[in-house]
Parts: sequence; C-alpha cells; structure tokens
Amino acid sequence: MTDKEKTFDELTPEDCQDLEIVFAPGAFDNFEGTQEELDEFIAEITRVIKSGEILERSRPVDVDNMSEEEAQILARALGIDPETGEDVDRTRKLQ
Repeated sequence: MTDKEKTFDELTPEDCQDLEIVFAPGAFDNFEGTQEELDEFIAEITRVIKSGEILERSRPVDVDNMSEEEAQILARALGIDPETGEDVDRTRKLQ
C-alpha cells in the first residue's frame, strides 16, 4: 500500500495482499468446534482477505440506519443478548 492510509472503499485487491490481519483477544471465544476447525476457519478468513475476495463479498453497514433484524444479528455477533443488551457467555468451547 501507499504511505497514505486507505479506507476500506479505497482498497484494491493488490492492497489486500499486504494487509496485516490481527484478531482481537477473545475474538473466537464463542467458537464451538475443534482446534483444527478453528485453525481452518482462521485460514479461510485470511485467504478471503489476502486474495481481495472480501472486497467483492462485503457490503457497507450503516449502524445508524439498520433494520431491527440487522441490529439483532450484529448484537449476537458481538456477544450481546439483543433482548437484554447484556454480554453473553463468551467462554470458548473446544470439542
């Protein structure tokens, strides 16, 4: 990438090859599966980003104007109970 920081909308597939992918601590705490399945999942996420495929498969989200259903999906993805607004159990369960 250039010296200038780009927004997601400005990225090209070539830019994606150089992106550093860092997952936040606890990002996969709700993952239910084996360590091997988690490793494969992370590898697929990395592949989709590095190949630039993410640019074709993603769509912008306007959190100020999302539907109720979209808000509930987002809340669940963030580990928040959409009914109560409280954090849900984020303990990772490996099988």
